[in-house]
Amino acid sequence: MAVELVVIAAPGVRVPVPGCLRYQATDPYAVHLDCHVGPELPITWTFARDLLATGVRTWAGTGDVCVFPSRDDAEPSVSISLDGEAASVVLHASTARVATFLSYTARIVPFGSESRHIDLDLLSNRLCGGEQPEAGS
Repeated sequence: MAVELVVIAAPGVRVPVPGCLRYQATDPYAVHLDCHVGPELPITWTFARDLLATGVRTWAGTGDVCVFPSRDDAEPSVSISLDGEAASVVLHASTARVATFLSYTARIVPFGSESRHIDLDLLSNRLCGGEQPEAGS
């Protein structure tokens, strides 16, 4: 789902960053945030769906990704703080847009049912460095 992200570089200086929130039932605990900051491939951050859902209402996270409610001008927004090795940034997205995305994910995999959507054999095989089984086998 496309999402308009904004970086507030200085008071009154807003820099738009095109973004995309993605979700897949095959990775039910995670959401993926693609940030398109240049002509090259997007920078992708992967973090817990529950972190994003909690961050819409209250502060969530203690590590490289923190999410919390804020106000971007007069519109409620969700702030997503990303702390990487090379740089850190706080992105702002519309709370309504993030809530719509979370509703979409809940229709695919309801919150609390994530464990029923994990292929434990495939996960175990990946963790052990084994070959991935072919489709249909």
